[in-house]
Amino acid sequence: MESAQLGHRSAAAMRSPINWALLGLLIQRPSYGYELVQRFERTYGSTLELSSRSQIYTALDSLMRRNLVEHAQDERVENALRQPKPHYKVTQDGVSAYERWLIEQVSDDERRSRLIAQHFAALPPEHALRVLERCAEVCLDAAGRVAAEDDERRSERPEALAERLAGEEERLRAGAVLSWIEYARSELRAAAGGTRR
Repeated sequence: MESAQLGHRSAAAMRSPINWALLGLLIQRPSYGYELVQRFERTYGSTLELSSRSQIYTALDSLMRRNLVEHAQDERVENALRQPKPHYKVTQDGVSAYERWLIEQVSDDERRSRLIAQHFAALPPEHALRVLERCAEVCLDAAGRVAAEDDERRSERPEALAERLAGEEERLRAGAVLSWIEYARSELRAAAGGTRR
C-alpha cells in the first residue's frame, strides 16, 4: 500500500509528456535506451519532439527514481566483448500511474473546453464571430486530413491501432467542434444584436 501511495505521489508531480510517452512505450514492451529513442521517434515523431536524444535517458532516470520503471533481467549477451545494454521495464506502480494519468487527461480536456468557452465570451461578439470562422476553417482542414489518412490506418502495422484510435477521436472531435461552432455562432449573433434566443 505504501509503495502504491509513493508511486501515486511521485507520478502526480510528473508533468513531462515525454516521460508519459516513454512510460507508455515501456508498457507495450521492455526496451533498452537506444531502442526507446527509435521507437519514440517512430511513434511520436510528429506529435512530441525531443530536444535531443539524451532526453530519453533523462526521462528514464526520472521514471526509475519514481519507481515507475526498473531494470529488466539481464538479457543473454551474444557477444562477450560487448557490454550488455540495460533493458528497462515498467513496474506495476508505473502501469497504475499511467492509467490514472490517462483518466486525468480526459478531465483536463473538459476543463480546457470550459476555459475556451470563457475566452470566447470575453471577446466582443463581432470579434468572437471572426475567431469562430477561422476555427471552423481549421476544423474542416483537420477533418479533411483525417479522411485522407483513413486508408493508411487500416494497415496491419503495429502502430495502426493507435493511429485508428487517434483518427477516430479526431474525426469525432471535429464533428463536435463544428456543432459547437454552429451553436456559438447563433448565440454570438444574438448577443451582437442585443437579443438572446
